[in-house]
Amino acid sequence: MTNPTIYLDNHATTRCDPRVVDAMLPYFSEQYGNASSVGHRFGWDAKDAVDAARERVAALIGATAREVVFTSGATEANNLALKGIVAPLLRRADRPRPHLIVNAAEHRAVLDPAKRLERCGANVTVLPVDQFGQVSPQSVADAVTPQTALVSVMLANNEIGTVNPVAEIVATVRAANPRTLIHCDAVQAAGKVAVDWQQLGVDLLSLSAHKLYGPKGVGALFVRRGGRRVALEPLLDGGGHEQHLRSGTLPVPLIVGFGAACQIAQDEFPAEASRIAALRDTLWERLSDNLDGLRRNGHPTDCLPGNLNVSFDGVDGEALLNAMTEIAVSSGSACTSADPEPSHVLRAIGLNDQLTRSSLRFGLGRFNTTDEIATAADFVIAQVTRLRSTGKAT
Repeated sequence: MTNPTIYLDNHATTRCDPRVVDAMLPYFSEQYGNASSVGHRFGWDAKDAVDAARERVAALIGATAREVVFTSGATEANNLALKGIVAPLLRRADRPRPHLIVNAAEHRAVLDPAKRLERCGANVTVLPVDQFGQVSPQSVADAVTPQTALVSVMLANNEIGTVNPVAEIVATVRAANPRTLIHCDAVQAAGKVAVDWQQLGVDLLSLSAHKLYGPKGVGALFVRRGGRRVALEPLLDGGGHEQHLRSGTLPVPLIVGFGAACQIAQDEFPAEASRIAALRDTLWERLSDNLDGLRRNGHPTDCLPGNLNVSFDGVDGEALLNAMTEIAVSSGSACTSADPEPSHVLRAIGLNDQLTRSSLRFGLGRFNTTDEIATAADFVIAQVTRLRSTGKAT
C-alpha cells in the first residue's frame, strides 16, 4: 500500500504547527526546570512559562487562568469531570444513588467512564439524539431528577461535526434542578467555532492541545471558580499540583505548546474557519455532483467547518477504506478504530449497518490547500466508481 499524500484526518489529530514547535523547543534543552521548583531560577522560569501558557489557554474560551487544570489530554479531563463529581457521591450512604446524564453520540471518553460509574452503582441515562446528532434541550430537562448530579454533553461531535445547543441545554437543566452540574467536551470545537465559557454557562469543560495544532499529551479541564462551588475529587494523589486536582510534574514544553496553539487559534479565528468551511463545501459539491447514492451525515448548518462525513451507498466499507491509498481519512473516531463494530455515532442518528460501514470522515484543517481538495475529490470519485463497477458492494 502506498503512503497517503493528502492528510484529511484532522479530527483524529492535527499536525503540530511549526510556530508551536518553535515555542516548545527551548523548554526541552535550555529552560528545562521543574515548574514546582521554587528555590532557583530554573524553576522560576518554568513556572513563568506555565503561567503565561495558562493565560493563553484560558483566553481561547474567555475563562480565567485559575479555572484551568492541566491534564494529559481530553480523555483524562473527561474522566476527571465525570468520576470526580459522581464517584464521591457513590460513597455517601446518607444520599440516594447519584444520577448521570449523557447522550448516545458522545465520545467514548465520556461514554466509557459513564458505564464504569454505572457498574459502580450510579444511575445513568443515555439520551437519544436526532437524525443530525443533536441533543434536544427538552429531552435533557425531562431526564433530570432531584438526584441528577451531572449532565455531560459535547459541544461538537468528533465524527459528524454536529454542534449541540449547549447554552440552551444548560438553561433547561438549571430550571429543572439548579444543583445539577454540567460538563462539556469541547475538544473538537475549540479553535474551530466560537467557544465562550461564560455564554455556555457550563461548570466543567474539556480541551485537548493536539486537536488544535498543538502537541499530543496535554489537555485541560476548566473548573468554574466563583458562583456555586464545584466539588471535584482528584483521580490522582501525590504532590497536590494543579490546585490539588491533578498531581504530577507539569510537562512544561507541552504546556507552552498548548498555550501557543491556543493563541494562534484565537488570532486566526474566524478567517481560518471560513477558509476551511469553503474547502469543505467544495469537496462535498464535487463529490455530490459526480456520484449518486451519497448521504451527508451531521447537521447541515450547525456543524464544524472542517467536517464532512459521507456514506457511500452500494460500496463495501472495508474495500472503500482500503482504497483510500492516496488520502488519509477514517471511517470514524480514531479512538475506536480497533473496534470492529460500526460507528456508535452513525448508529445513533439512525443509519443502518451498511451505510454506517461505508462512511468516510473527512477532516479538513489549517494546512490543506485548494489543490489538495480537488485532487482528493477526484481520487474518491474514481475509487467509488471503480468499486461499484467491480461489484465491491455490501
